[in-house]
Amino acid sequence: MAKGAALITGASGGIGEELAVLCAAAGYGVVLAARSGDRLEALAARLAAAYSVTARALPMDLADPAAPAAIFRAAGELPEILINNAGFGLRGAFAESDWEADARLLQVNVTALAHLTRLFLPGMLARRSGRILNVASTAAFVPGPFMAMYYASKAFVLSFSEAVANETRGSGVTVTALCPGPTATGFSAAAGVGGTRLFASSVMTAAEVARQGFQAMMAGKSEWIAGARNRWMMRGARLAPRSMLAEAARNLNSSVK
Repeated sequence: MAKGAALITGASGGIGEELAVLCAAAGYGVVLAARSGDRLEALAARLAAAYSVTARALPMDLADPAAPAAIFRAAGELPEILINNAGFGLRGAFAESDWEADARLLQVNVTALAHLTRLFLPGMLARRSGRILNVASTAAFVPGPFMAMYYASKAFVLSFSEAVANETRGSGVTVTALCPGPTATGFSAAAGVGGTRLFASSVMTAAEVARQGFQAMMAGKSEWIAGARNRWMMRGARLAPRSMLAEAARNLNSSVK
């Protein structure tokens, strides 16, 4: 592992899997963390064979508050790259939501991401080398009726990443927030948004989102919105009234009739 290692959470599918492929193709050893042990083992074996890198699977559920510390211990060496990709969404009115499910979302999308960053960042700073990629979303820019917790969690990821990127400026360590829009992964089905207006519009592939995110991370950008159409829309969102954005998101999160 001449280039060191890349640790990727949520690596068993979608954007996380594609990011793992890109890291391995670039010569980084990969440490893959996700809940699905069988899928991780298969991916690790495929990457090791295809790119002649060291590949390890760490079956971990980031909904467990003990998981970040366990990943930190199991990782062994300090990675050159940390990719916090794990996350999920939930759809429905907040007043009718299952609080235990909401709490798991916060643990995975917010707390585990911040905890892993806190665990690995000091070593990167001491070494004066490292890259952190946190996967946020275009949802970070707007309030999200009927997905209130998910949108708010991604707003945290974006704000947190931009703040830490500023703190680490000139240190040799970079922090990048990747903000995809609707993407063809298992997310939409798991979150119950596959039949909404949001996913009836333009949807990017996971491979293209990962490619843009990897390039932005390697270039040391603090923020990257994947897709020209999404970048154009988010420029408008920064200027629009929040109440208007909430209504637009409410419409997008509604089922197609």
